[in-house]
Amino acid sequence: MPYPDIRPRRLRRNAAVRRLVAETRVMPSDLVVPMFVKEGLTEPRPVASMPGVVQHSRESLRKAAVEAVQAGVGGIMLFGVPERRDATGSGGIAPDGILNLAIRDVVSEVGDATVVMSDLCLDEFTSHGHCGLLTPGGEVDNDATLAAYAEMAVAQAAAGVGVVGPSGMMDGQVGVVRRALDAAGHQDVAVLAYAVKYASAFFGPFRDAVESALDGDRRTYQQDPANLRESLREVALDVAEGADMVMVKPALPYLDVVAAVRAAVDVPVAAYQVSGEYAMVEAAAANGWVDRERVMLETLTSIRRAGAQIILTYWAVEAAGLLREGY
Repeated sequence: MPYPDIRPRRLRRNAAVRRLVAETRVMPSDLVVPMFVKEGLTEPRPVASMPGVVQHSRESLRKAAVEAVQAGVGGIMLFGVPERRDATGSGGIAPDGILNLAIRDVVSEVGDATVVMSDLCLDEFTSHGHCGLLTPGGEVDNDATLAAYAEMAVAQAAAGVGVVGPSGMMDGQVGVVRRALDAAGHQDVAVLAYAVKYASAFFGPFRDAVESALDGDRRTYQQDPANLRESLREVALDVAEGADMVMVKPALPYLDVVAAVRAAVDVPVAAYQVSGEYAMVEAAAANGWVDRERVMLETLTSIRRAGAQIILTYWAVEAAGLLREGY
């Protein structure tokens, strides 16, 4: 057998060498943990389809926020689950609505020790489960919804949030939110645009977590999984409207989209490792089919390698601990 002239395996010979030459690194500060808070709870309630994830009470949310800060995660994304819903999602705008109360709770608990973010969408608060207001014929009214988003953004900013995440995929949402924040004196509140959000089957467990009332689907406003060029157009529009950061959601099935977005813009790129991605790994691990911790970190590394600077993941706090330990 001829002797190999080049031996790449030299750089894989042990953990120390592999660590030295690693091209992609995930840091705890790259991670954002989504958290759910449900109105009226006195203790956390497990989400059955997302093992390890809970709907928090306001008190348990405070404690979880402190734990996230201690783990070194980069941010917390808050979602509210109200006791009552209506056709206009008024609970998402009301100063005493559960999401705005949760923002105040977390900000008062952790201050600037991490970035406090909030979902800016009506779907958790509407009785019909759609992300916007409906016309008499039952279609989502884009422009009427924009007015509601503007109010919601100002309410969240008044509660103390650092970053709003408009996620409803309405045309023009970033520009409307940006102008509303500026007009209300909240120029320092950043906008994380859900610029690429696909009409994905991977969102299923999330809808359990927020007790979604949706009947039907969101294909008239969320994007077609078949399309990439359309996604890049959406990203360009959001950046032009003032987005400080842009996000791709889901993450793993759309790593090519993450890479394309990273190449197209000069603002930070985020990706959301959604509930279905999380639940599949947890289910496989529970059956002994995969090594849970290795798969967890491998998926996060793949998202980072594709170009996402920020990763929203339900594993954020646990993964941060593993990363600090050099797992």
